[in-house]
Amino acid sequence: MGEQAEEDGYGPWRVLLTAAVQARAQRELAYALMLPLMAGIGLVHLVLVGVSVLMTANLVGVPMLAVSLRAARGLGTANRRLARVLAGVPVPDPLPFRSTRGMVNWVGTALGDATGWRAVLHGMFRLPTAFVAFAAAAGLWGGGLLLLLCPLWWQSFTLAYLSLTGWPGAVLMSTAGVALLLLAPWGVALALAPERMLARSLLGPSPGDMRIRRLERARALAVDDAVARLRQIERDLHDGTAARLVTLAMNLGMAQEELDDAREPERLERARALVDGAHRSAKETVAELRDLIRGIHPPALDKGLETALATLAARSPIPVRLKADLPERPAPAIEAIAYFCTTELLANVARHSGAGHATVDVRGRGGLLTLLVGDDGVGGAAMDTGSGLRGLTARVGTMDGTLDIRSPRGGPTVITVELPLRM
Repeated sequence: MGEQAEEDGYGPWRVLLTAAVQARAQRELAYALMLPLMAGIGLVHLVLVGVSVLMTANLVGVPMLAVSLRAARGLGTANRRLARVLAGVPVPDPLPFRSTRGMVNWVGTALGDATGWRAVLHGMFRLPTAFVAFAAAAGLWGGGLLLLLCPLWWQSFTLAYLSLTGWPGAVLMSTAGVALLLLAPWGVALALAPERMLARSLLGPSPGDMRIRRLERARALAVDDAVARLRQIERDLHDGTAARLVTLAMNLGMAQEELDDAREPERLERARALVDGAHRSAKETVAELRDLIRGIHPPALDKGLETALATLAARSPIPVRLKADLPERPAPAIEAIAYFCTTELLANVARHSGAGHATVDVRGRGGLLTLLVGDDGVGGAAMDTGSGLRGLTARVGTMDGTLDIRSPRGGPTVITVELPLRM
């Protein structure tokens, strides 16, 4: 039905006609009508904060100001939840208030609470935005309802226009009321835009809190990634290298037994075959150990990131165009993360993208190392498509870096990693 309506050209009209009865419009109307109450409470609180600031001159207002800032945090919590539930603003919660024991410590922590001060600023700046949103809601919804019911009340008032036009004028005014009600949800949503912007800017975590939260999340992911990598190395050593060494020891033992009595040609031939097998097994074990060591710390990085990436591009199963511009060498930990990110991303290109060629662009500017890995494949890469990209995000986040994915369906894919050049 919906698709047919779109094909017939009725889709936009249906959206317009049903907007007023949608749950979102009703929530936004309730939010706009509650704004004067919340703004009034905020204004009273601003007065208390101002009085506390003035009284800090004789130290009496210091604890009062601390209490006012704690109250501001609580008022900000109420405003944040209302904005989240009714206005649909995805405002995350700030970090909780933490203070050590003792009244002096509590007062000091409260006075330095950035969340409380930001809530005070929100109460100060939201007065005009609350007035605009309430006026829009009252004017559009209230005026629309008043005009819609015009045929019921016009005879009770001596309005010059209606007295001249009579019922036709009342019907015309009622039609205007219908139009106003149809436009009311859009008008209220537009009038709430400044209020939403204030909520996002001042009621959520501060930039410092966001950085702390991002680093904590990255640290947790990095720990999980490190545990997973250690378990993978353990499995590789147990199932591969250790098993080959056991076989090597058994073959050498049997060869020794054969050589103890090598007078018979047949036993000498068996001993030679056992030694040959042990030799092959030793070479394969050495190769596996080299691969494991390369996975822990690639030897190519000893000559610099540019050389390591050139080696990586040459080993790729698909053609890779490398462009490097590094005026200064990054820190060793940054080089390692950039190398492993490139390794994982090129492996994803080879396995999943169906691309004909890939590009790797690394450059250092303004204290940042920027790594771009792109391909001309089918696209569709996303953070939730696998654990590989999540692991890379964890690695990058441990160094306060970022990872951005641009991979529309049909391609191309460009993944950007930004890291500080120095730790």
